[in-house]
Amino acid sequence: MKYLQLFGRLKSTVIGMVHLRALPGTPNGGSPVQQILEEACREGELYKKAGIDGVIVENMHDIPYSLCPGPEITAAMATICAAVRQACPGLPLGVQILACANQQALAVALAAGLDFIRAEGFVFSHIADEGLVNACAGDLLRYRKAIGAEHIQIFTDIKKKHSSHAVTADVSVSETAKAAEFFLSDGVILTGSATGQEADPRELQGVQRAVHIPVLVGSGVTEDNVEKFIEANGLIIGSHFKDGGDWRNGVNYDKVISFMDKVRRLRE
Repeated sequence: MKYLQLFGRLKSTVIGMVHLRALPGTPNGGSPVQQILEEACREGELYKKAGIDGVIVENMHDIPYSLCPGPEITAAMATICAAVRQACPGLPLGVQILACANQQALAVALAAGLDFIRAEGFVFSHIADEGLVNACAGDLLRYRKAIGAEHIQIFTDIKKKHSSHAVTADVSVSETAKAAEFFLSDGVILTGSATGQEADPRELQGVQRAVHIPVLVGSGVTEDNVEKFIEANGLIIGSHFKDGGDWRNGVNYDKVISFMDKVRRLRE
């Protein structure tokens, strides 16, 4: 399995988030790209030193998000991700570009030598806080094929957080996961309703029964509740690893160390 080859384990893979400062052209932007790059590399190095299993670089501070971020975002992300790749050799790295800029993320991953992307809106349309998001699986996988990036894995959100799914209320999260598997997702990501909100452990179990691809939990995992999610293939953690549990803050190395110590005990 590609997931095992990448991370070296099939369960309880821990993936930390590097939330970049606001990039050029965004409302809160203003920092030079070089400064943002250096901070991202520092956080990547902290994660690697703490023994984490992987990292995702994301433009989280680029609020409010656009469904069509400009070329300046793609260029900055490629430059920063290439630097993080160099700073963290051997560490599995991914990228997400908000919002729903999945083809751009693939292009960045290919250019920067990354291993995977996190993609939104893979199957089924929904209304996000950025606007209408339409399914992209067909176009995205054709693009991956066209640019020779088939070695880059695509992990896909299902029933994405910060979104209304009323239009697909008759489609359960397990059925959504099955559709993503049918449309060749490399793994599905289950979240709570918003950043930092805990996912439903019962939904996790249902999705795990429904599909034969990796199932990751993408929000709300903490040292206090990790027992509920330890059987997931992956745990994507942002807020809990930051000072004060707030995604806006920097990575707290001691919190990462403490979390990884507990995860290792649970794995045993």
